[in-house]
Amino acid sequence: MSRILWAVHAPEPAMAEPGEAGRAGRREDEPKDPAGRRTGNESPAEETTQLRLPPGADRPAEETTQLRIPPAEETTQLRLPPRADRPAEETTQLRLPPRADVPDDTPAEESPATEEDTQQADRGANSRHRGSRRRPARSSALAGRLAPLARRLKPQYPRPGRTGWRRWVPSWRQWLAAWGLAVGLSTSLLAIAYAATDIPKNLNTYATQQDNVYFWSDGTPMARTGWVQRQAMPLKDIPEQVRWAVLAAENESFYSDPGISLKGISRALVRTVGQGDTQGGSTITQQYVKNVYLTQNQTVTRKFTEAMISLKLDNRMSKDKILEGYLNTSWFGRGTYGLQRAAQAYYGKDVSRLNASEGAFLASLLKGAGLYDPTLSHKNHDRAVERWSWILDRMVKIGKLSPAERAKYTKFPEPLKQGRVYDTGKQSDYLVELATQYAKKAAHISDKEFDLGGYQIYTTFDRKRETALTDAVAKARGKARKDDAGTARTAHYGAASVAADGRILAVYGGPDHRTQGYNESNATTVPAGSAFLPFVYAAGLQHGVHKTRDSTATPVSPESLYDADDGVPVSTPEGPYWDRSGKKVAAHNEGNKSYGRISLREALAKSVNVPFMQLGMDTGLDKVRQTAEATGLLASSLGPQVPALSLGSSTPSAIRMANSYATFAAGGTHTEPYSVRRVTRNGSSVTVKMPRPRRAVRPEVAGQVTEALADSFRDAHPAAAQSAPQAAGKDGTTLDDKAAWYVGTNRSVSTAIVLYRLDLTKSLEPLPLKGIAGTPDDDVPYGIWAGAMSPLG
Repeated sequence: MSRILWAVHAPEPAMAEPGEAGRAGRREDEPKDPAGRRTGNESPAEETTQLRLPPGADRPAEETTQLRIPPAEETTQLRLPPRADRPAEETTQLRLPPRADVPDDTPAEESPATEEDTQQADRGANSRHRGSRRRPARSSALAGRLAPLARRLKPQYPRPGRTGWRRWVPSWRQWLAAWGLAVGLSTSLLAIAYAATDIPKNLNTYATQQDNVYFWSDGTPMARTGWVQRQAMPLKDIPEQVRWAVLAAENESFYSDPGISLKGISRALVRTVGQGDTQGGSTITQQYVKNVYLTQNQTVTRKFTEAMISLKLDNRMSKDKILEGYLNTSWFGRGTYGLQRAAQAYYGKDVSRLNASEGAFLASLLKGAGLYDPTLSHKNHDRAVERWSWILDRMVKIGKLSPAERAKYTKFPEPLKQGRVYDTGKQSDYLVELATQYAKKAAHISDKEFDLGGYQIYTTFDRKRETALTDAVAKARGKARKDDAGTARTAHYGAASVAADGRILAVYGGPDHRTQGYNESNATTVPAGSAFLPFVYAAGLQHGVHKTRDSTATPVSPESLYDADDGVPVSTPEGPYWDRSGKKVAAHNEGNKSYGRISLREALAKSVNVPFMQLGMDTGLDKVRQTAEATGLLASSLGPQVPALSLGSSTPSAIRMANSYATFAAGGTHTEPYSVRRVTRNGSSVTVKMPRPRRAVRPEVAGQVTEALADSFRDAHPAAAQSAPQAAGKDGTTLDDKAAWYVGTNRSVSTAIVLYRLDLTKSLEPLPLKGIAGTPDDDVPYGIWAGAMSPLG
């Protein structure tokens, strides 16, 4: 077997002319490779590779094949000797790319270099030098393999090989590529949007705003304050069946979904974009996000943001918290937000007292209160009944209501015809004003905290007593306008009922809070007059009297006698009392009537002034002030410490007068008046500092005062005394006829009535009553008192 031998010869280079050496890119002073090879910087003119073949039978002599490799365009010449089948010499030329390591072993005379060959050699050398750094062969191979695939995927329109409309339909490969690209881009965009979306730190102010609700003493709603009707309740206070009624109606998979519904979102988006309107496709989480973080604008952008926030919120907040927030912020119609206010508006009770049937109806309102409030129309009623039944059936289907329980609810739970309408702007506003002031002070609630809402204020106001008192004042006011409209126009009525334990049960603050911003029952405007005498009487009985300076106090009793003649000068241990003008101060009775020597008990019963003016001086005006304050009058309302103090120069409010008289009815134990008994915020109790009873006067002193007041009531109103044996009270008049009072107690409840005239457009000085207070036989303040007490027995 013949062998092929390869041999590379490096013959001596041919001598070249100087110009030729320059063209060949070779200088004589350049260094050579020790083996006789050119360095990488040389540019050979022509390279030749000799291929030697051993002799064979058909080759008697050694054959040599020369491969010539030019620098720019290389050619390999394969020379074969003549043979029998080749009579002449054949030469095969193979063109190869230039190589940097091929030695320049071809003599110049065998391959003469032309100028063109020299330039090609230079370019080849440079190309070889650059290629040694970049190595593009591998990437070119990869591109070559991908090129056919790219050509197949590249859309060609119209498509070759198709006819008609088929020329414009993409192939299944193109469809697949487009779908994959769309899915990839969508996934990437959603991931970016999810990462870039943050849950807002500031909640929607309107969504979190709550109102403050006030309740009567029996627990029924009385009034509310705030811009929205919303009351948040803890989830634990909402019955479980009521919760599931909402979930069955709105989102039964709430506890298992990721916070969004892709099917619902897709349906909503298609409807929004394609038909220009919107359709619900939201989970409860999405609805909650819309309520508390976003606006109600129905746009694609808002829906997308809603979905992103819902996904994050579902990962960060518990499902129970989300549900609680949703139930407290949703709209239920009738101006209400949240289940608590909805329960009060439609059924007049707290949400904690709802059953599954009532909860199912309220859940139907979430689909649109204007369409499902049965009191609005017959069609609404039919829709409400149908959806109510459907919700109960859904509860059975999902296992949250047993068939036996479902069987109980066959009758539609008709809601109230009309939600409770609060008496806003009228008497309830005076009650709210008092309760608000007290709640803030007793519970240490700042104005800012209170304005945020969410408080439930349980007041002490008795609905029946409030109605009776308001009706009695309204009746007297109407009669006054009928008798003398001009005088009645400036008449002012204030009234209050206070229990012996300090509870404010009812007040009359004025005709309308919107037109009269101040509360007549709490105003300190006019003097108490002779209604102040019981405090002087109690002070004398409590502390005794001093006939001489620095002497020991001498006790007095109800039977102690005093001079009751009109005009008797007031004396001190040192002698008569002189005023600043140098005149003796004398006391006067109403009508300048004289009574001679009279007991203190009888003097109080008949409202004789003179004895009490002197008793005040004997007891000490400081003791009189102390006793008045101890029983409940405010120090700021007490008059100057002069003899006139005993005749009622102080200006207490109706509330304080009723409270002080109640102290005597309570056996001398005083409790500060209060209008709030309990405060909660969103169901959680708020600490309220309640007043504590304290001893004001000795029990026997309180009993003696009450006996004298009972005598006064029996003497002035003998017929009423028979039906009200426990009643005790006294009128109050002033010498200048600028105020009329009646303060009385019946069954441990004291009520004070004050009547005066005041023209606020001209002056703050009270005007003469001019008969508007009636006569002794038809006393207006007493008539109001009796009217307020008579319906109560």
